[in-house]
Parts: sequence; C-alpha cells; structure tokens
Amino acid sequence: MNKMGLVFEGFLWNSRFVVLSAVLASLAAAFAMFFMATVDAFYMISHLIGYASPSLSPELRADLRGETVTHVVEIVDGYLLATVLLIFALGLYELFISAIDPAKGKKISSSVLMITSLDDLKSRLAKVILMILIVKFFEYAVDIKYETPLDLLYLAGGIALIGVAIYLSHAEGKESSEKH
Repeated sequence: MNKMGLVFEGFLWNSRFVVLSAVLASLAAAFAMFFMATVDAFYMISHLIGYASPSLSPELRADLRGETVTHVVEIVDGYLLATVLLIFALGLYELFISAIDPAKGKKISSSVLMITSLDDLKSRLAKVILMILIVKFFEYAVDIKYETPLDLLYLAGGIALIGVAIYLSHAEGKESSEKH
C-alpha cells in the first residue's frame, strides 16, 4: 500500500476520537442531572419537617403528601436520566475509543456497564428509557383526577401496556443472553 493510503487510513482510524466530545458532554450532563436530582431530594426532605406538626390540618397534610410523591417521582426520573447519560458515555467510550482498564477484572454486581456492541448499548439504553417513561406515566397518573369509570379504564389500559412493554423487554433480554 502506498504512503498516501496509509496516511488516509491513519486519519480515518483516528477520526474515532471525535466521539470523545459526545463522551465528555454526556458525562457533564450526567453529573449535572445527578447534582440537580440530589439538590431536589435535599429540598424535598427539608420541606417535610413540618409534616409531623400537630397543627397541620388533614387537608394540608394530604396536599403535602401528594406534592411529595410527585417530587419523589421527579427525583427518580432525574436519577434515571443521569444513569442513561452515564451508560451512554461509558458505552461510547468502550465501543469507539478503548476498553476501560480499571473495569477489567472487577467484580460488579451488574453487567449493565459492560458494553460489548452497539446493539448492546442500544438495548441497555432502551431499558433505562423505558423505566423513565414508566416513572413519567406514574407521575401523570398521580396528578390526574379520575372522574368517570372511563378514566379508570384508560389508567388500567396504560398499566397493561406498561406490563407488556416490560415483559417484551425482558423477553428480548433473555433471548439475546441465550445467543451468547
């Protein structure tokens, strides 16, 4: 092969480092989401100090409980989004740049951070995104005022669809693990 071909192939191979911009941006966004969710959790807990007060009326206590449940769901949503960004950053790095040496040989309780292919990354991200959607559904379901039996039927239909989605995601996970 001539020198021009070798230079061009070297350029092509090294162009994979452009993925570092996505890795760094995803990490920064993940840290920002972890920070925001943690701050939200701190303020939510600090607002609950008055919950045990005997002077708090039952109506205000019920309102505070409802607001707290909504805040907890938002916090979980923030942590899940941060997790998606972290998995995305680690997966892109391992797929395009290099294996992460400190992770080699380490025993971790889950293999969620061990990405072996682009399909593997996509599958793991899809499962976490499904969890985010489930949390969002729960958040909206808590806030909806159910006035008719049809409203409850819609809720039941949504829950059934969530069950099907979870079943299909687990069935796909078992199928892909049996292939390996």
